Amino acid sequence: MAHPSMPDSRTMDCIERLIAFDTVSRNSNLELIDWARRHLEARGAKIRMDWSSDRQKANMLASFGEGAGGIVFSGHTDVVPVDGQVWTSDPFRASVRDGKLFGRGACDMKGFVGVVLGHAHEFAEASVREPIHVALTYDEELGCLGIPHLVAAMQRWGVKPRGCLVGEPTSMRPVVAHKGGYVYRCKITGKAAHSSLAPSAVNAVHYAARLVAFIQSIADREESRGLRAEGFDVPHTTISVNLLKGGTAGNIVPDGAEFSFEFRYVPGFDPDALVAEITGFATRELLPRMRAIDARSDIAFERVNAIPALDTKETDPIFRRVFDVAPDKRIGKVSYGTEASFFQEGGVPAMVCGPGSIAQAHKPDEFVALEQLALCDRFVAGVLGTDAM
Repeated sequence: MAHPSMPDSRTMDCIERLIAFDTVSRNSNLELIDWARRHLEARGAKIRMDWSSDRQKANMLASFGEGAGGIVFSGHTDVVPVDGQVWTSDPFRASVRDGKLFGRGACDMKGFVGVVLGHAHEFAEASVREPIHVALTYDEELGCLGIPHLVAAMQRWGVKPRGCLVGEPTSMRPVVAHKGGYVYRCKITGKAAHSSLAPSAVNAVHYAARLVAFIQSIADREESRGLRAEGFDVPHTTISVNLLKGGTAGNIVPDGAEFSFEFRYVPGFDPDALVAEITGFATRELLPRMRAIDARSDIAFERVNAIPALDTKETDPIFRRVFDVAPDKRIGKVSYGTEASFFQEGGVPAMVCGPGSIAQAHKPDEFVALEQLALCDRFVAGVLGTDAM
């Protein structure tokens, strides 16, 4: 038995192997998936694969037992880049010092995945009572691009767990809700002219600025009197323009501009109504003025990404199963998105609970405390209903 503040040796071995795979999102994750597949197959898992369109990446579902019900432990395999960061140790080699395990993905979220794989020897026995599934996904760090395909594949395969546990870093505090998010790109097409002839042009930057100001007015409204969801650190929907570009020279009225905006909405908020408000303003207030000068002027919106909101109910079986064995009983709500909401949207109630703090994710010298991994070891064993720890 491991010391109470130390993770199991099998957990440590798995995490070390996982960190050694350079699965920055721009790279393939297939070497990691192949290793995890062999690790789980050797312990009795049935493996199902869901490939990306170019077959350079894959989601994997490993199942112990068949039939409806059971639980799925889910984690993403990709990590953020280390480019430009100064690390004390090799980011792709696990390093232990001062009670912490360092490495890219140690916190987000190869620590949790390593705990789950370290318990794989228990899954076959636990599956006598119910199916146990392990889901590994790709491109979460690019906006949860892989998980929708896995959820759809699970539906085709007839895999219907009663609950899902996603182990994003929450300091082992059970999280029942997170905000949803939309990311949009807006492209403005105007008409160029020499700046001395500005009235004959359609200044794309000016019209972009008017849209940005309108978006800010919505942000102000939501902050002052928008829908509230208590328990979030920011308890209302937020919207912000985070990228803006346009123009070619100081004496040319620009005929093109582009900006991106995102909003993170609380559960119960209608995100499509907000989009309709913005596009409606562009159509009613801006386009007629632009096209009065040049009929080819345009404002185009493109949704780049969408992450649903998570809102787990206390009546969902996964809530009691996680809450009863969680080391921290304070229920949490977070503003960042996770893959848990995609499972929920696909009919599988989900919660988030995992080792490490989100404050340590994505940084140089990313780490997870060994004590957190030890807590997660006991937590996963408790969720399984085993006495292994």
